[in-house]
Amino acid sequence: MTRSVRLAPLVACLVVPIALVLIWVSSAKARLAQAPASEPKNGVAVAAASDANYCNPELKKILRRVLQSCGLLGREGTRGCQPLEAKTLATVSGADFNALFEPMRERGGIIQFDAGKSELDADDEQLLDQAFADQRGASYFFVVARSSPEGAVTYNRELSKARANAVLSHLTSKVDDPDLEKEVGLLWLGEEFAQLEEKFCGWKRSGSSESCGAADINRGAFIAWIDCRL
Repeated sequence: MTRSVRLAPLVACLVVPIALVLIWVSSAKARLAQAPASEPKNGVAVAAASDANYCNPELKKILRRVLQSCGLLGREGTRGCQPLEAKTLATVSGADFNALFEPMRERGGIIQFDAGKSELDADDEQLLDQAFADQRGASYFFVVARSSPEGAVTYNRELSKARANAVLSHLTSKVDDPDLEKEVGLLWLGEEFAQLEEKFCGWKRSGSSESCGAADINRGAFIAWIDCRL
């Protein structure tokens, strides 16, 4: 047997594994190129393409807690959240809670009530109807009612609740939708949590636009559809 014949099996033993390795590497690169991007390692959810730009993970977390506890996600017989409940659910300061909603300025509005009143006037109803009609496929309509700090805490808590319910009552009378109460989320904050700063006077609001201070803007109810996918 010649030397070249004897070396042939040895060469084959070396060449075949090398060729297989090259094939596996090439195949792995192709699969990697075609694979979708992996989930973030820190576990933070990434907003889907249909989410609005303001739907950051912190806002989604707070909204999910509020929706679950205020009667919109999987609970029956619960309508709205009181100040201490809302504060506990938010787990952030009042200023941070308000900041989460600042990107909704162009989408939302503030119904500005008269001092000590919870009734909607024609201007309030017009703003509410316009905001509610601008759904654009969103699932939840938030109503966050407040009161200015004049008067007793308990009185202002009930006043802000009456303001939130006035919004819901108007929508119920105007909108023919059997799922309405599953879409409208109510929070009444009284004077106890997340008082608005004067910069919110620049939002679209009902009532006189000639003058606006902290007391004026907190005699109100923030309203907006929220597009976040929860």
